[in-house]
Amino acid sequence: MTGDPDKYPTESGRRRFVKGVVGSAALGSVATGGATAIGLTTSSSGVGGGITQYVGIANIDGPAPRGMPIIPIEIGDDGTISGRWPDTSTETVQGQQVTIAEMDLGGKTYSASWFQYCGVQTYAGIAPGADQDNAFRAVTGTYDWQSDMEDGQALTIDDFDDYETWSNDIGRGGLGKPAKASWRSQGDEIQTIPVQVLRSPEITKMVNGEGEYADLSDSIRTFLEAATENDVMAWLNKCTHFCCVPGFKAYSGSERFGAENDVYCQCHQSVYDPFQPVERQFTALPRPGD
Repeated sequence: MTGDPDKYPTESGRRRFVKGVVGSAALGSVATGGATAIGLTTSSSGVGGGITQYVGIANIDGPAPRGMPIIPIEIGDDGTISGRWPDTSTETVQGQQVTIAEMDLGGKTYSASWFQYCGVQTYAGIAPGADQDNAFRAVTGTYDWQSDMEDGQALTIDDFDDYETWSNDIGRGGLGKPAKASWRSQGDEIQTIPVQVLRSPEITKMVNGEGEYADLSDSIRTFLEAATENDVMAWLNKCTHFCCVPGFKAYSGSERFGAENDVYCQCHQSVYDPFQPVERQFTALPRPGD
């Protein structure tokens, strides 16, 4: 369909950033005028929330108000790809003992608050001290290449061996190989944290500031060096507009919106660029009380 030009990108292929029309204005007012109130109401219970700075993949079109947060990864000796969870500690906040998940990573404060939006803040796996396996586990049904996998199977680096040539006839081949996965969601079939994993030759280029990535700031590149490994990156796959689940080179028809080489949300045509990492802030929502 042809989108309302005041809300959604048109099918002309022209890229432009459109402020979110649903929810983002309210969040923006909370972020500026209500930050103090949120800090007071959440800190006392130790369940987080409030103004949060994060690094994400940029929203470049459509109604989404901001990018989706990057999940730092690590690859085990057996090749299993996992998301890093921030270090946990117990601190006294306003007389209460609370568990906090936060750490310095690549010069950025990486915390559980990065993922506290779209209801994810209520998921069991997002609690700082949750006993969860951090491996990215396959979610089948989107990419044909994952059809031989079982849901819940841990992704490994070997699964992406052909990432420099992989193509599914959507957009340009050789740009990288994506997978759909879940994270910190074992034993919870309802509250599954959706993740997109991508292995791409562009990632090393971003870290090194090569070619078109020469303008990336040193701070972003330093973070990427710490948050990626062996050309693999990942992000929380929850569209910041209406919390749908987008996909990188996943949906035919995305070329109508100039998104065939990007992350495209087919619900309302928001578009994200995984090769354009940015630092942003938003008002993270508090987790339920313990």
